[in-house]
This record gives sequence, C-alpha cells and structure tokens, in this order.
Amino acid sequence: MLSNIYLHEVLDRWFEAEVEPRLRGKAFLIRFADDAVLTFTQQEDAERVMEVLPKRFEKYGLTVHPEKTRLIWFGKPQKPVKEMPSPPRWEKINFLGFTHYWGRSRKGTWVVRRKTESGRFTRALKSITEWCRRNRHRPLCDQQRILSLKLNGHYSYYGITGNFRCLSRFLQGVRRIWRKWLARRSRGQPLSWERFQLILQRYPLPPARIVHSYCTANP
Repeated sequence: MLSNIYLHEVLDRWFEAEVEPRLRGKAFLIRFADDAVLTFTQQEDAERVMEVLPKRFEKYGLTVHPEKTRLIWFGKPQKPVKEMPSPPRWEKINFLGFTHYWGRSRKGTWVVRRKTESGRFTRALKSITEWCRRNRHRPLCDQQRILSLKLNGHYSYYGITGNFRCLSRFLQGVRRIWRKWLARRSRGQPLSWERFQLILQRYPLPPARIVHSYCTANP
C-alpha cells in the first residue's frame, strides 16, 4: 500500500501533470503496484520519456528495472510496412502474468490478444506438481477438492476472453500431473488413462471457463 501511494506521487501524477502536456502525440499509463506500461503514439515522445524516467526515479531514491525497462514497437501490423526499408519488429508485452500480442479476430481484423505468460504457466504447473507429490496419499475426495480450488483460482485470474486455449492446456496439465502421482500410490504400477477416466468421473475437476468476458462486460 505504501509503495502504491509513493508511486502515485512519483509516477502517476508526474506523468499526468508534467509529461502529457509536453507530448506531441497521445499517451497513457497503466500501473499495478510497481509494474507499469507507458504507451505513446509518437516514437519521439517515447524516447524522450525513456530518457528522463530514470532521472525522475533517482530523484526519489528509486531505480527502474534494468531488464524490464525498455522501448518496444507495438503498433498495429499493416501490409505497407513490409515495404519499408527498415520495417519495425513487432514484439510481445508481458504484463501482470499475460502476454499481449497482435492477432487476427474472427472477422480477420487486427486486435490485441492476451494469453497466459509462459513463465507463469510453467510455474503454476510446477506448483501443482509439488502439491500432488506431497499429498498423493490423501483421500481422493480431499485431493479433488483442493485441486478444484486451485483450478478455479487459476480461472478467476487468467480466464479472460481469448485465453481459453491456455486454460484448457492448464487443465490437461493438471490432469496429467494428478494421474502421475496417483500412480505412485500403487508402488509404481501404471495407472491407465481408462482407469484414470473412471476416477475423474467420480471426482471431476472443474472445466476450463472464461470468467472475465468482454462480451458481458458492463459499458
């Protein structure tokens, strides 16, 4: 909470009062705790802010992250750009556990899409693996209950429009991990998928679902 208050004065209010009025194009800032993304319509504006931002932070005893703080091109892809002498390279943005990237909508137009960041995805499955390893001897009903809570928690955060494929992959990963460690209960005897499907019928895991849908969002 204290860091939020501090950065509100150091970054948010400064950007609104001092930076935006001096820019040639439009810009906006998105910040959550100590993570922030600043977007600009003009490259010149971005470069100027990139130059003064470390000085602003240093004035208040702060530093920017040397690896995360960088300029990237994130303009909408356009066909004519391929004909440019030095066409920009579109990069992806990792922010708050999501990878933001340009993709095609169902109508074929360019839209910003979001998926679970690969590092977060891997860490979440590793956490499931560790839990199943430590708790494989607990009753199946207990394991099913806890794993369901973990899955629903994952869906509650990452269940946004366009990310269903990653949610489904995560569910499949949890099922594989659970099957692996249940097999260890029987002294290494293999647990066939047929037998495991019978277990899932009695102790089902919650299916992947979109929790935060753009279609149902309030205007």
